[in-house]
Amino acid sequence: MSQLEPGDVLARRYLLLDPLAHGGMSVIWRAFDQSLHRLVAVKVLTASLHTDHGERVRVRSEARAAARFIHRDSIEIYDYGETVTAKGGVAAYVVMPLLDGTPLAERIAEGPLPWTEAAAIALRLARVLMAGHARGLVHRDVTAENVLLTADGPKLLDFGIAAWAGDPDDDRGTPPYVAPERLLGAPTHPAVDVYALGVLLFAMITGRTPYPETTWEEIEAARRTDPPPRVTGVPHGVASLCQSCLAHLPDERPTAEEIVVSLTSALGTAGIARQVRRGLTVAGSAMLALSVLLWFQRPEPEPVLSPQVTPPSSAPASARVMESSPAVPVTVEQAVDGFHDSLEAGRTCDATDADVVLDLKQVLDHLVRGSAVTDTAELRRKVADRAREGRLAPACRAELLAKLTVIDRAMKPD
Repeated sequence: MSQLEPGDVLARRYLLLDPLAHGGMSVIWRAFDQSLHRLVAVKVLTASLHTDHGERVRVRSEARAAARFIHRDSIEIYDYGETVTAKGGVAAYVVMPLLDGTPLAERIAEGPLPWTEAAAIALRLARVLMAGHARGLVHRDVTAENVLLTADGPKLLDFGIAAWAGDPDDDRGTPPYVAPERLLGAPTHPAVDVYALGVLLFAMITGRTPYPETTWEEIEAARRTDPPPRVTGVPHGVASLCQSCLAHLPDERPTAEEIVVSLTSALGTAGIARQVRRGLTVAGSAMLALSVLLWFQRPEPEPVLSPQVTPPSSAPASARVMESSPAVPVTVEQAVDGFHDSLEAGRTCDATDADVVLDLKQVLDHLVRGSAVTDTAELRRKVADRAREGRLAPACRAELLAKLTVIDRAMKPD
């Protein structure tokens, strides 16, 4: 394909302003949509489609499939097209929203990320890949250049040029993220995305990719027989997961779903550890303050109580009130609102996928509206399934189950 320049117009609509990023398969341009009068991002494929009609048909099919794939952490596809450029080349392009953010590659260039931050980014990306793989789509170019860090979290670019699982492999990809089996011409498989995510996780933690090769020629010349390198300074589970993602054989790599489960567990454990350390610090400070107070406080004689006098209760006032008056009953509507609040506004569930939130809310609505239903057993099974899939954090699962207990009590008042 001939080189595009600022000022070129694609399909008499998209005015190219300036290039934003260059990848192994494409160039991203900041562009102006002259029909809708808005700024957009246009990804122009670098491979020429001028003489290969079959390639054009395949790219068009992949773009249509990806356009139907919608995920909160994947960039939406506005448009796809092919056009003859001013210099006679045939350009295939994908139009996407222009988001404000920083490429992950720039963040890695500044130095390694804390392992918790790297794992959180990898977790969000693994969820996108898990959803894509479930639909038969393989990204094929998961790289630091294709991840945009936004105020709403990391976003994965380039699902607009994904492939169907089982398709013949091609030369799309960015060294050194290319899986070894691609050099042998193996069909497209979700394991190539897992390998690339392993490279990305390694790079985020260490500041460098696991292998030094940076071109197709260097990768083809490399003969790797030793086990993949292992990151250090991180929990054992994270180090083992990253190493297994880099396995030479695709069958030895975890699935995207297994990555989600592992990283969710690792981050949940880290969060518990931080809470314990914070609790110990606060408790230690409180004990020190109490010791100082007791040291300087002069003891007073204890009052002598007559047999007729009943000592005041040592329980807090709130507890005494609870003893003397029954608890205010919670209605089913209030209990349901509490469950919704945990899903939508609670801190422990803030990273839950929007489709999971909608699914759980719909199941709950069906339960409370069903006259024959007297408990939340069905929804509890649904929550357990989502947690097993890695789509609910352990803390979120625990909070939701507690809310379901409140709903059960409201549905069966004493």
